[in-house]
Amino acid sequence: MTFSVVGWDEDTREWGVAVASKFLAVGSVVPWARAGTGALATQAHANLTYGPAGLELLAQHPAEEVVSILTAGDEDREHRQLAVVDRFGGSAAFTGSECHPWAGAVSGPGFSCQGNILAGPDVVDAMVSVFQDEEGDLVSRLLATLHAGEHAGGDRRGRQSASVVVVREGGGYLGGSDVAVDLRV
Repeated sequence: MTFSVVGWDEDTREWGVAVASKFLAVGSVVPWARAGTGALATQAHANLTYGPAGLELLAQHPAEEVVSILTAGDEDREHRQLAVVDRFGGSAAFTGSECHPWAGAVSGPGFSCQGNILAGPDVVDAMVSVFQDEEGDLVSRLLATLHAGEHAGGDRRGRQSASVVVVREGGGYLGGSDVAVDLRV
């Protein structure tokens, strides 16, 4: 139902998630991020407990372990997708075998791109290429990556909502929070 990118910028110590979907109000479900800790996206038949539990786990564990811990105890894991970037830029993803086709993920240093009910694997491939090649700040890279996914076919059902969240320590209004960007459309 959704395609997303989870990313990290080592220089600015920012973590973020960008997501687009036919699902209404996707920004209230998929993206989770905490400054100094990491970011994750829970999608497909999203498990909302993955967000807060994942952020707590990321404070102590690398991305691969967080994915393993969260999915191991979930009886419905085969219907879910999860992508994680940890506090050091390590990344990992999980796509359950029962996600609607096309579904998959590609993770690399500092990022993970994933989706389900997509036009095809070209969507994720285009996203990976842009995230790795794009220059600029994290929010610009996340938006360019999302745009590349849409241009490659995106969610095959169409589009209804999108979100971008970026966090960094003191990044919010007058330094009063860590939320530098929280855009939902």
